[in-house]
Amino acid sequence: MEANKKDKPWAWVPSLYFAEGLPYAVVTLVSLVFYQQMGLSDAKITFYTSWFYLPWVIKPLWSPFLDLIKTKRWWVLSMEMLLGAAFAGVAFTINTSFWLQASICFFWLLAFSSATHDIAVDGFYMLGLDSKGQAFFVGIRSTFYRISMIVGKGGLVALAGILQEVMNIKPAWALVFYALSGLFIGLGLYHKAIMPTPNSDTNHCALSANELMTEFVGTFTSFFRKKEIWIAIAFLLLFRLPEALLNPIAPLFLRAEAAKGGLALSLETFGAINGIVGVAGLLLGGILGGWAISRDGLKRWLWPMTIAITLPNIAYVYLGFIRPENFILISTAIFIENFGYGFGFSAYMLFMLHFSEGEHKTSHYSLCTGFMALSMMLPSQISGVLADTLGYDWFFVLVMIACLFPFLIAKVIKIKFSDLE
Repeated sequence: MEANKKDKPWAWVPSLYFAEGLPYAVVTLVSLVFYQQMGLSDAKITFYTSWFYLPWVIKPLWSPFLDLIKTKRWWVLSMEMLLGAAFAGVAFTINTSFWLQASICFFWLLAFSSATHDIAVDGFYMLGLDSKGQAFFVGIRSTFYRISMIVGKGGLVALAGILQEVMNIKPAWALVFYALSGLFIGLGLYHKAIMPTPNSDTNHCALSANELMTEFVGTFTSFFRKKEIWIAIAFLLLFRLPEALLNPIAPLFLRAEAAKGGLALSLETFGAINGIVGVAGLLLGGILGGWAISRDGLKRWLWPMTIAITLPNIAYVYLGFIRPENFILISTAIFIENFGYGFGFSAYMLFMLHFSEGEHKTSHYSLCTGFMALSMMLPSQISGVLADTLGYDWFFVLVMIACLFPFLIAKVIKIKFSDLE
């Protein structure tokens, strides 16, 4: 039976990575649209939702200890059931007087469950497949992760819009979250039946808890003893600053009423533009960026990618001041911005790999991803206040001014890390 399961990775790898990406899309984007429709100001929305990044910031701190408790397979299945319960919690409390406090708590549960699910899925992938299978499915898993982004950022929002044509906002969103609950409970049951149980997936670690803690502290301190560590951290925090400011405001701007300076897109149109056009631009930019940087190296492409991750933000300045109603114009602007970000982000990812080289490479890379999440979390906390104060149009001008920081830190990186390839 187990041999048959191992021989059929097509039965579980695609669905596993679809299940990995969808909660992240819900927590980081769908929550913004949900809270906007529930009547919160941009300042409150971005402040509350920015904290949902915290589990991904601190994920490296608890990931080494999961093996001490249960197997990776157990964590995958348990987190999918917990995600199903958390989605149901959001749906159940939408019509209550304490919906805000309750939904924030359940979104937090979603975020922590999703971050833990990420750890378990990536670990199980390495145990459930041999090296040849891992290499073969690396593109497949990435594809289904991206599909989940399209479903989350586009499909779920559009579904809420379709439902709102026949019912009020609250029951429409409740149905969306109940559907997500059923989906994840179903995925948990499906994966329980179909996922293999590798012999190497054991519920213990070679080290005791004390030994693991000692090893972790050693790895953690060695990270902060790396050459030019503070320059590297500054790069991780500042290179995406314009995008981090823009990311939570862009969907709110696209949906906001014209009287408030927004484009007043319907949920269906928003889903099509943000979920399909935007993700397509991001994916295409990432593919081309990866190809370019693998051919010529980071040193050759650092400046072009810094330009790509910053200057296309001017598309939002155009949208903010002109406020076009034409679907093609809006879609083109969104595509350009997302394509530029996807292309430029390749430099960010390769720098993390470069900086993590050496002893404890995997753990150091994990810590870099924590700073990557922090780089989104901190600017998001103030972006809503800035947008409320300045208005969307001048907020986007501020984002362009913030583009100075990626150029400055890229110049320092070019000097300090002369061994970039």
